[in-house]
Amino acid sequence: MSKILTAVLAIFIMSACTHKIEVSAKEPITINLNLKIDHEIKVKVDKELDDIFSDESDVF
Repeated sequence: MSKILTAVLAIFIMSACTHKIEVSAKEPITINLNLKIDHEIKVKVDKELDDIFSDESDVF
């Protein structure tokens, strides 16, 4: 009987030590993200096609 009483007493003592944490903010939390996204697209052109389009002749 004393083991049961000791176990119950230990449970009550441990439950009394639990912490309660509350987070309350007066203002809403805002996250400002200032992003600058740069991208570069590189296109490889065949040397022959490059020569065709670089000519001054009327292709189109």
